[in-house]
Amino acid sequence: MLDSEINVEPLRRLIESWRADPGATYRGWFLWEERLKNFRSIRRGIEQVVREIEKGSFGNLYKGSSLEIAVKSVAEQRQIFKGADHAFLWKPKLRIPDIYENAENQRAFGRFLDTSACCSTEVQVLEAIAALERCQIKGLGPAAANLLYFLHPTIAPPFNTAIVKGYNSVTGAKVRLGSWPDYLAMRVGMLRLNARYRDLLSNDLGAVAGLLFDVGSGRYPAPPKEGADGLDTWARDLDEIRSKAAVQTTGPNGETDRTHTEIQGWLRDVGLGLGYDVWIAANDRSRAYNGGRLSDGCVGDLRPFDGGTAGMDAVRLIDVLWLDKGEGAIHAAFEVEHTTSIYSGIVRMLDLALGPCGSLLKGLYLVAPDSREAEVRAQVARPAFAAVANLDVRFLAYSELERHREAIIRFGEGLKAIRSVSKALT
Repeated sequence: MLDSEINVEPLRRLIESWRADPGATYRGWFLWEERLKNFRSIRRGIEQVVREIEKGSFGNLYKGSSLEIAVKSVAEQRQIFKGADHAFLWKPKLRIPDIYENAENQRAFGRFLDTSACCSTEVQVLEAIAALERCQIKGLGPAAANLLYFLHPTIAPPFNTAIVKGYNSVTGAKVRLGSWPDYLAMRVGMLRLNARYRDLLSNDLGAVAGLLFDVGSGRYPAPPKEGADGLDTWARDLDEIRSKAAVQTTGPNGETDRTHTEIQGWLRDVGLGLGYDVWIAANDRSRAYNGGRLSDGCVGDLRPFDGGTAGMDAVRLIDVLWLDKGEGAIHAAFEVEHTTSIYSGIVRMLDLALGPCGSLLKGLYLVAPDSREAEVRAQVARPAFAAVANLDVRFLAYSELERHREAIIRFGEGLKAIRSVSKALT
């Protein structure tokens, strides 16, 4: 189907409804306040995979590997990436994907990731894909584009069954799964679609991919390709979906209605009340909170660590840091795991604790809804995070923070009170 044959105005109407739907990927993932923070963590995970392959220490297992950490972080990025790790799971009967037991294929995959992480242009990204495709690695298809997306979100769109189905439904194309040439052809079509509706979408191809995902997964029907009767039926279906979306709530209970920013605000206020300087994650500083900005009253730099120290990019994205007023040393770190990938938060904690900033660190806290405690414990216990066992990372439940924060501000001293209302994780 040619682009000129797409029902332009009905598709515009679909995008407008999709953007307003709190349960669709646009609001549920693309505008998610934690989304951009995960880009850095996933990039660092990919870089670790490259280093291990280059040194020959990657091994021949997926489970417990650095690749599992990186891919799991992708798979936990809400609706659109659910199941993204399946393509990388070792399937012994099929011997796929053949990057664990074939050393040459493993090195080729490492070169692909390294080139993709280091390059900056569209031509270079496409050349990296072409080089990998020429290797014909069994079982390693365009699902790897889900890693590429987090390296080059304006160049490489995500790829999965629902996105392909949505693209075919909207455009009339016949893109196949598992084919790099088909992925590249779909990418060109997505770029054209994105350019046509740029005012409603974004330079970041995650937006158009999310739209196609929601169409392909059945949340929204694609506009019919011909026939007035079909358009009328489609319009009625769309109006019904839009009406249902308008009455959705943000969560099934009061606990999930708490916002990530609100919890950061509580931690900010407790830290300031205890006499610490407070750092708010670099990409959250301007968020509205309590009639002002989340960063009001907080420090604007991480002295004396602002000189480009390795790992500091990740440390600056930790949700809340409490610093010694005199020396600026980091005494406590808090990652708020509202609905976030727990992998990403743990990786940032490790960057802090094992780096030059960690020498005076006294507390590491994963802060989450009470209902996520079991999930947090399960992730911390994974073999890939064995280093966490020596770091005394603790779980701080929303309910405990809410119940005791005022008393801690009034009567607390140092980290003793916050430690007493948290739980050990190892």
